[in-house]
Amino acid sequence: MPCNDWIVGITLLIVDDHPSFRASARELLEAEGFDVIGEAKDGASALAAIHDLHPDVVLLDVQLPDMNGFEVATKATSNGTRSQIVLVSSRDGSDFGPMVLESGARGFIPKGELSGARLAALVE
Repeated sequence: MPCNDWIVGITLLIVDDHPSFRASARELLEAEGFDVIGEAKDGASALAAIHDLHPDVVLLDVQLPDMNGFEVATKATSNGTRSQIVLVSSRDGSDFGPMVLESGARGFIPKGELSGARLAALVE
């Protein structure tokens, strides 16, 4: 799939506790033009990576072993990060109601529907 030229160079951090999802998301999103600069497997390492790497976008799983993605998003956005956070889950977005936007995240994508175009639409 061809990438949008403006996507090229957008830095991305992938946060998920499943290595297989991180690997498949990396492969998919790099093929579509994103620059994956890091991965994290839990909330604490996600917050550290956001602070250290300053990614343009954070793809953040809702269910993490140490804290949920809403907590990570809230902490990151309240600390003044300029990273745009997009939450993902294997569950449907309707399961989370207003929590997505209340956390400071830009939006939500079900894992099964992840694509560069879908991600780009939320962070344009």
